[in-house]
Amino acid sequence: MPHKDHPLPPLYQDSAFWGMTTTQFLGAFNDSIFKQIVLLLCVAVIVNPGGETRDQQFLAQGIFAIAFILLSGISGYWSDRVSKRGLIVFCKLLEIVVMLGAVFAFTMLSNLKIRNVVDGVEQFSPLGTPWLLLAILFLMGSQSAVFGPAKYGILPEMVRGTDLPRMNGIIQMTTFLAIILGTWVGGILLDAMHHLLWAIGLICVGLAIIGTLTSLLVRRTPVAEPDAPFFWSNLAISPDARSILYRDKPLRNALWVYSIFWFVAAIFPLMVNWLGREQFSMSNSRTSFLLATVSIGIAAGFVCAGKFSGGHIHFRLVKIGALGLAICLLLLALPASFTQEKWGHLLGIRGSYVALIFSGFFAGLFALPVQVYLQARPPQKIKGRVIGAMNLVNWIAIVLAAFFFFLSDELLQFLNLPKFSIFGITGLLLLPIAFFYRSDKVSLVTESDNEVD
Repeated sequence: MPHKDHPLPPLYQDSAFWGMTTTQFLGAFNDSIFKQIVLLLCVAVIVNPGGETRDQQFLAQGIFAIAFILLSGISGYWSDRVSKRGLIVFCKLLEIVVMLGAVFAFTMLSNLKIRNVVDGVEQFSPLGTPWLLLAILFLMGSQSAVFGPAKYGILPEMVRGTDLPRMNGIIQMTTFLAIILGTWVGGILLDAMHHLLWAIGLICVGLAIIGTLTSLLVRRTPVAEPDAPFFWSNLAISPDARSILYRDKPLRNALWVYSIFWFVAAIFPLMVNWLGREQFSMSNSRTSFLLATVSIGIAAGFVCAGKFSGGHIHFRLVKIGALGLAICLLLLALPASFTQEKWGHLLGIRGSYVALIFSGFFAGLFALPVQVYLQARPPQKIKGRVIGAMNLVNWIAIVLAAFFFFLSDELLQFLNLPKFSIFGITGLLLLPIAFFYRSDKVSLVTESDNEVD
């Protein structure tokens, strides 16, 4: 935090702010391209010689999330024990190595079978599970797991307390803008270059190199606790983080609410990719744009939540966001009619675009106040470990969401009900938050903020 004799520069005149924003934008953009390509390849994997296909997106989602479960705890410890800026630069260098691995994995993926042609574009599926690509996806998740606590932990150290909601809003807006573009570009590249997948890997390598250069602009901040002792429990939730979560009920409740948000968020890419490819018979490009509309709404929701918050955290936005998101999900689950062994979708393509945009908007209102609270509430010296614990719980929720998706799919097939009913089941999980979650408004204005204003 700023000292009264050395105040931090205004947010938009701070090169470190722009360096951090650009670095995380390029990282999210790169990750989104690669992850969306892997998910689309897993929408309809050919599992036997008869040509039967299965949706194996849950495998990709689960494997990606397991990397975070394994590394989030120790990553939070590292972000307190060493320079956060150093960790950020290291992670960007690691991203280059991982994307070089993606070039190799794409080169080896030659077992693709054309199933049909949609919008003049060949639709194809892998013959068998693409395990090498999934392994690279795991490594990408590992790099992101180490990056996360350093990224979020350094934000309160880089800006004044009153600028924190605005900076979070900008960071989240640019993150989801990167996800919008990366998700869409991933589908476009897969349609246009499915015979040259290795070239997509080279594009990802180039983006990783540029992101490494911009990370050098991030300001060095003091190491939070250079003598922090290592405990084996740091591999999960550190003793300090576990202690404060046990004693601080509002912080603990916020953590559970945030994990439910990520459980719901993890369902979206799996369901929307299936909805576009299988329900609406759309190309990879159009399916990816359908998914990108969710991020458009989320970016708008984050910006509005940041503007409404000012120098405070308003938990009423969480309740409004949860209720609005639940309603949108229930609308996306409504069937029309059953014809030719396939359920119709009441909203159709156009209605789904609208519902998905509003889903994202309400998700942004829901998530931002809780996220800022989880960043601002813990004591400075253990902030990284608490954020690491937050990431761990969130990614456990994402793994559970992958299994939930798989089990719900199996159950709905057995009951001969439409797969898009998963939207509605997910929406019901949000209603307790909308009706029962309570917390007081919190001010983020500090004495040092008043001194530099």
